[in-house]
Amino acid sequence: MQIDTSLSNFYRLTKPLILLLGLLPLLILMLGAFNITDHGLGANPIEKLLHELGRWALKFLLLTLAITPLRRWTGWNWLIRYRRMLGLFAFFYAVIHFLTYAVLDQGLDIAAIAEDIVKRPYITLGMTGLSLLIPLALTSTRGMVRRLGRNWRKLHRLVYVVAIAGVWHFYWQVKLDTLEPLFYGLILAVLLLSRWRPRR
Repeated sequence: MQIDTSLSNFYRLTKPLILLLGLLPLLILMLGAFNITDHGLGANPIEKLLHELGRWALKFLLLTLAITPLRRWTGWNWLIRYRRMLGLFAFFYAVIHFLTYAVLDQGLDIAAIAEDIVKRPYITLGMTGLSLLIPLALTSTRGMVRRLGRNWRKLHRLVYVVAIAGVWHFYWQVKLDTLEPLFYGLILAVLLLSRWRPRR
């Protein structure tokens, strides 16, 4: 009982810290957008915003997937308490990534956005991943976990499809310098393999 209470207190103390750390990348980007930092966002600020927000969405998604194997390897069961927050940060940055594209890059031109989604495969993949993230974010509360029961776990397996779509979207988008998306792809492959257990 004492251990459970200590872990609960630890979570309550660290949750605001994780929240601040999760918002820090956005704050840095906003400071750059207003030229408060030394280098701003460079010659193409919209492109810089798009790329960085997409990267952080993917990073938080991979961190979310890493919780279960880390918990299994280390025995640190308390890590599971942070999974929902990290997953919601992945959704948060993915939404801002899309809004930056739709509003700043395309000027909310619905026809142009729809044409991009149909004609550009990497945007099609990105929209697929974002669309699948929406039901995962909406059902992340404890109440929805109770209501859905076993179906909740089945639904949230879509996170693997989202992660694959995210890495693939990044790989197709960069065109030339593919080292970074390949690195993320390697991390994702390790995380997916860590969840595979052969039947005895």
